[in-house]
Amino acid sequence: MKIIRLIVIAIFATSFIACTSENTEKEQTTNNSSAKAEQTATKTAQKVDAQAQVTSVVEEEAQKLKVVDKKGNVQTLEITQPTINKQKMKALTPDKKEISFPKTEVQSSNTSSKVTKTKVTNSTASISKTPSEKPQIEVSSIPVTQPSASFKNGNSNDKITVKSQIKDVEVKVKQPEIQKTTQSSFSHTAWDALLRKHVSSSGKVNYKGFKADQTALDAYTKLLANNPIQDSWSRNKKMAYWINAYNAFTVKMIVDNYPIASITKLDGGKPWDKKWIKLGDKTYSLNNIENDILRPQYKDARIHFAVNCAAKSCPPLLNRAWTADNLEANFEKQAKAFINNSSFNQIDAKSVSISKIFEWYAGDFDNIIEYLNQYSSTPINAKAKVKYLEYDWDLNQ
Repeated sequence: MKIIRLIVIAIFATSFIACTSENTEKEQTTNNSSAKAEQTATKTAQKVDAQAQVTSVVEEEAQKLKVVDKKGNVQTLEITQPTINKQKMKALTPDKKEISFPKTEVQSSNTSSKVTKTKVTNSTASISKTPSEKPQIEVSSIPVTQPSASFKNGNSNDKITVKSQIKDVEVKVKQPEIQKTTQSSFSHTAWDALLRKHVSSSGKVNYKGFKADQTALDAYTKLLANNPIQDSWSRNKKMAYWINAYNAFTVKMIVDNYPIASITKLDGGKPWDKKWIKLGDKTYSLNNIENDILRPQYKDARIHFAVNCAAKSCPPLLNRAWTADNLEANFEKQAKAFINNSSFNQIDAKSVSISKIFEWYAGDFDNIIEYLNQYSSTPINAKAKVKYLEYDWDLNQ
């Protein structure tokens, strides 16, 4: 009986152990399956999270890009219209999957220039430009890198490299061309204001004042440079342009070298031969303007009373700008004032002591006595004796 009991107990124990082992294996299998499922879910969540993070980065980077130039100035490119249409911009996630975000319009906060029609893939991007007078931006992309920014300044094509977590973006900023003033709006008003301010009614020039206003003077000479003479202009308008150009660039020559005692101290005593006056696509000297253009083309001796060489003995500088409308009246006014001014010409009926200008340019005046009598308050005899005064080259200030 004892043996039978032991056998029954052994069989029962064996069955119990087998059952327990089977349940343990099932439980382990279940646990393993749960762990695998959990790992799979975790990986999926990580991928989704990674994608969401990249999307966030894309959106954040697309919101604002900052660029710092060599002077420390910050330029910011901002999204002004985050969703314009259904076209998409693409970028690569770290695991080489593409994500998309809406087409955007980018605006530079410093230049107010807008770029539109943006299309970005994982390799290239291009941006068209509007409007034409504002800086133009072209973009090309490179692989993913860490955030940074750099700015290279140049005379014609500035380059900005913006490095972000999305991609490296090279931005070429094309400087806009200087826009020429339209023919209808071009005038000598700025020069007129400077002359009224710094030239007396007697023609004395305040070069210190011009020096203080050099920005305005330079702006006017640039205006002349950007608006050369047009064939459609009237004769008087062309003459006024050349006279103002001669006088303005003469003043600029003195101001650029001021203080100076005489214009003859410049360029080896021959400042009139120096070619430095750029008007349109041509470069002139003062002698080119006076002796190659004004005198031979317009054949009016009164030009000598209009152009000023910055010397005391030169006909005084008019304290108004020359225009097509006032040209003839000012020619007469200047000729009469110069000829009857005893500081420049001493006239009586039997003899005259006159400016060297009448000797240097004798061919322009023909019969000098007859010419003087057109303007002289004192009638001069036809056979009056003529002498020429020494020329004072000291500055006309």
